[in-house]
Amino acid sequence: MAHVPTANGTAMTGATSLVKSLEAAKVDVMFGIPGGAILPAYDPIYDSTIRHILVRHEQGAGHAATGYAQVTGRAGVCIATSGPGATNLVTPLADAAMDSVPLVAITGQVPSVAIGTDAFQEADIRGITMPFTKHNFLVTNPDDIPRVIAEAFHIATSGRPGPVLVDIAKDALQKQTSYNWPTSIDLAGYKPQTQPNKGAINDAAALIAQSAKPIFYVGGGVIKANAARELLELAQLLGAPVVTTLMARGAFPDSHPLHLGMPGMHGTVAAVTGLQKADLLITLGARFDDRVTGKLSTFAPNAKVIHADIDPAEIGKNRYADVAVIGDLRETIKALIPALTATLAKGRADLSPWLASVNKLKATYPLGYDTPADGALSPQFVIERLGKICGPDTIFAAGVGQHQMWASQFISYEKPRTWLNSGGAGTMGYAVPAAMGAKVGAPDTTVWAIDGDGCFQMTNQELVTCALNNIPIKVAIINNESLGMVRQWQTLFYDSRYSNTSLESKRVPNFPMLAEAMGCVGLSCESPADVDATIEKAMSINDQPVVVDFRVHRDAMVWPMVAAGTSNDEIMIARATAPDWDSQEL
Repeated sequence: MAHVPTANGTAMTGATSLVKSLEAAKVDVMFGIPGGAILPAYDPIYDSTIRHILVRHEQGAGHAATGYAQVTGRAGVCIATSGPGATNLVTPLADAAMDSVPLVAITGQVPSVAIGTDAFQEADIRGITMPFTKHNFLVTNPDDIPRVIAEAFHIATSGRPGPVLVDIAKDALQKQTSYNWPTSIDLAGYKPQTQPNKGAINDAAALIAQSAKPIFYVGGGVIKANAARELLELAQLLGAPVVTTLMARGAFPDSHPLHLGMPGMHGTVAAVTGLQKADLLITLGARFDDRVTGKLSTFAPNAKVIHADIDPAEIGKNRYADVAVIGDLRETIKALIPALTATLAKGRADLSPWLASVNKLKATYPLGYDTPADGALSPQFVIERLGKICGPDTIFAAGVGQHQMWASQFISYEKPRTWLNSGGAGTMGYAVPAAMGAKVGAPDTTVWAIDGDGCFQMTNQELVTCALNNIPIKVAIINNESLGMVRQWQTLFYDSRYSNTSLESKRVPNFPMLAEAMGCVGLSCESPADVDATIEKAMSINDQPVVVDFRVHRDAMVWPMVAAGTSNDEIMIARATAPDWDSQEL
């Protein structure tokens, strides 16, 4: 049914005005659960052109909206009632804020006269979420609803993307109003700078041309700005190595010879060391996160910094920028390409010794893993085969922990928006609902959730939502019957004292039976010889969600590793084993 715009001045309830406003904002899907305070809005939702997906938990609604947004680039929408409904959105909102995901959350609130009285299911969700929403609103006057919704979507999707909360009192939804969708938006004090300063671009080009050891430090902002194509052109123009952070996997093709892999706590030796030994960091949409820098005072000690970002608050927050470029990254890179072309034509440093050094590291310390001596299933092997069999068009959403790191390491990402994960917040339980939202946003694309047995047990109820709503995602449970990353730290730093990290997930629950009970196909695999056939069977089922319980070796670890709080120079390629830096000519 095509959407017919509602004429301004039409009389209706605040609830109908809300739904008409969401339609005017071109929302096509939202994820939510009704309840008392938001219930007035659910009556006009019944007749709306917007697809509403009834989730099983509000956290699932929030992560699904995030997965949808990460795949489509549009704002994801979730909706919940007051009190516990709203507070169950807190984690997804914090997650979206950390990873710069455009999200609009609609929550019901108790009637305006009851606000502040500790009424039934009252929570100050605006106050609770103020630290980690880009902006939030409390609406008590129904006349304000169209303007606030328009502003919410504008704020969420412009500048640095992020979550916006709209909390609406129940009586504002029930009262009569006159619908008036704004024809323009002009917010005082909110004017994101999209065009970079020409002088800053020229300064950046000059610094790049004189650098002998430059490296592109690429963050998730490149994907948010849809600037992957421009990045490829810029990198090839300069011929400098590229690293892509956890949030930027797919922004630059893994197969490209200039790519060194992912930096950070579990990054490749070449990527981590390339940053450490560079004389210039060309930082694009990255924020010098502690997981990348390690001990900040020792990070890239001899490097000057070009920092390009749309958010001026990031410039100088963790690392001084010699050249700051504020603006939309796509516009920034598009401006930098001709400026750098002209500058390089006048002369440039020879990068061949630098490239030879980092390529030697790349060849000497490739990612790898040990096959268990007892013939047990290696988790890295499972994930590697998933990537090979499913191909570069597949979307992968990961939970948080060892499986997340292995998925970032052993799958080759060639395209943006094919890798979804909770990077900044590190939210266990993210994968299944995010995969659900991703599949809704990209229904013709294969979507796999790669989850741990710990993560899976937090939000697997959304498989019911998938089964009932024809959202055939596929889930690979990397079942090591442990909270694996915590167990790894206990092995390395707590004398193998495994306090409360054993989940016994190979015994209870029976994941294939649980999947079947939720309307999915349940499969299991515990032999390396059966991995390919099991993945291919899962790939052949496209009319139901599929869950595969991969029963893997318990003691596999994620390597390389930079222990928290230590310098990147102390990267370990195996337990207590660091590369021999003296033999590296960097």
